[in-house]
Amino acid sequence: MLQGQLATINNEKITVSSKPRLEKILMHWELIAAIFSGLLIVIAWLFSKSNHESISIAFYLGAFIIGGFAKAKEGIEETIKNKDLNVELLMFFAAIGSAIIGYWAEGAMLIFIFSLSGALETYTTNKSKKEISSLLEIQPETAIRVVQGHEEKVHVSLLQVGDMIIVKPGERIPADGNIAQGTTTIDESTISGESIPVTKGNGAEVFAGTINLNGSVMVKVTKPANETVFNKIIQLVQSAQSEKSPSQLFIERFEGTYVKVVLLVVILMMLIPHFVFGWSWNTTFYRAMILLVVASPCALVASIMPATLSAISNGARKGILFKGGVHIEGLSHVKAIAFDKTGTLTKGKPEVTDLIVRPDVNEQSVLHFAASIENQSNHPLAQAIVQYWKAKSDEELLQPVQVDDVPGWGIKAKLNNQEWFIGKKDFVGMEEALAFEDGVAKKLESEGKTVVYVKNSSGIAAVIALQDIVRDETKNALLELKQEGIRTIMMTGDSENTAKNIAAVSQIDEYIAECLPETKVSSLKKVKEQFGIVAMVGDGVNDAPALATANVGIAMGEGSDVAMETADVVLMKNDLSRIAEAIRLSKKMNRIIKQNIIFSISVIVILIASNFLEFLNLPLGVVGHEGSTILVILNSLRCLGGGKR
Repeated sequence: MLQGQLATINNEKITVSSKPRLEKILMHWELIAAIFSGLLIVIAWLFSKSNHESISIAFYLGAFIIGGFAKAKEGIEETIKNKDLNVELLMFFAAIGSAIIGYWAEGAMLIFIFSLSGALETYTTNKSKKEISSLLEIQPETAIRVVQGHEEKVHVSLLQVGDMIIVKPGERIPADGNIAQGTTTIDESTISGESIPVTKGNGAEVFAGTINLNGSVMVKVTKPANETVFNKIIQLVQSAQSEKSPSQLFIERFEGTYVKVVLLVVILMMLIPHFVFGWSWNTTFYRAMILLVVASPCALVASIMPATLSAISNGARKGILFKGGVHIEGLSHVKAIAFDKTGTLTKGKPEVTDLIVRPDVNEQSVLHFAASIENQSNHPLAQAIVQYWKAKSDEELLQPVQVDDVPGWGIKAKLNNQEWFIGKKDFVGMEEALAFEDGVAKKLESEGKTVVYVKNSSGIAAVIALQDIVRDETKNALLELKQEGIRTIMMTGDSENTAKNIAAVSQIDEYIAECLPETKVSSLKKVKEQFGIVAMVGDGVNDAPALATANVGIAMGEGSDVAMETADVVLMKNDLSRIAEAIRLSKKMNRIIKQNIIFSISVIVILIASNFLEFLNLPLGVVGHEGSTILVILNSLRCLGGGKR
């Protein structure tokens, strides 16, 4: 990357540069300040042991200023901005109070551990946000554009749809497009999270940011730089990290009220024990300062955000993009998932499943003639027959004459001195079609397959059955979801027979057939009434209303832009198994958050009780309180690992 490269994300300019060593050091200045503060505390303690009290206090004061500056500044700025008190100010007051009553070492230790936990939380946040910076750093900056046979190096922002670019071995592909010439192997892990390279040839789609491992290819640009899949990933991750979960919003609202209550109780603590229990003013103030430390909700406040950011980062690394903490938090509560069929459970393209020929006809020959004629049509069924032939034979297709493509019915043409009709039963002759091979077509149709009839001058020569094939990973993905206790439902616009067949093959729990886009929404509402929290998985424009209606919308990354924009979660690789993985990650995150909250509240209660019973001194209070904060943050980092139970 060039120094000072600018990237625009969500209308914000972000500078990505190869930072000099000093700049990298400044990125960790909170941690450096905390460590330096700790060093000053050690020096101050050594001077206090040698009866140099004034020098000792000077070093303690230095530890206060260096270690506490960042958090004190943050607390004051947040108080002014939100017009509300916060936990940083509580720690600031507690440290000053400790110094006032002569407990310089304890106050400095409080500042040191508080600044250390703050540095650790910043580290966690930065580590979680690393996905954006790492993506930006690998984003190609220039491309080699080919114009009238001449190569020119241009910035990626200057590329336009239709431009031809050349990508050499070892280079990152600078723009989304289709391979116009050449064959190569591409590492698409930055897009799909899949580490195994993919071999691609003419016509195959390629994505910006992926690596061309071998072979020089010519690519035709299909999207401008700001609309690439790569750029969308960056936008999605960035927006997700800025959106807070309901739990986090509650804690933040709770924090201001809690801080006020603590300050009020501390003030009462400074007065009541002296008059009621006969404590000395020094003891009363000392116990009030301990209360101020141990009652502060530092660990509670840090219970949620680090875990959420870590989980979002983990998902992004695996090609699961959450559009915010609210969605990853809610995913674990899903009781049922509705799936669109075409392009989600299935491959989205018809494939030949059966070829049945008349006994006196050569199967290879009739398929060759049918594929040669269908090659003149752009219909998906026609192209599926052509691909089926090409997969079976290297023999060149023939060139028919007098081709007449009749929309909605079929195609007719002359080939090998015969007139051929390929299409629906009405197009080739209803009675003859139904009678062919003892009505075999009826059986095929009952299995949810589409039947194409092939007729020549001697009568119907063959029937070809086609079907949208269930994805290889669908059955295992649905099984994983069932193991998580989730009900699976298919919604499709196909006929009852087709839906029944696909449901049987994929082993989905239930299906809703003949479902129009508008009825998908009403059907989904009924599912929500039955199960409560429901997710919807889809990839097409027609799925967008249902994705918006569901509690959690999940879009397939290779689907339409509208589906991706509407959904709450995007699977960058069309791998349904990632849904179960996302749910496990959500459950793990929520489990860790619950652990953090229960642990932090328990520590606060125990420390407060110990203080009132006079079992607790200030150093132990500081260690107990700030230690719990550090443990909570470290526990949150577990979300950066796998989504296992």
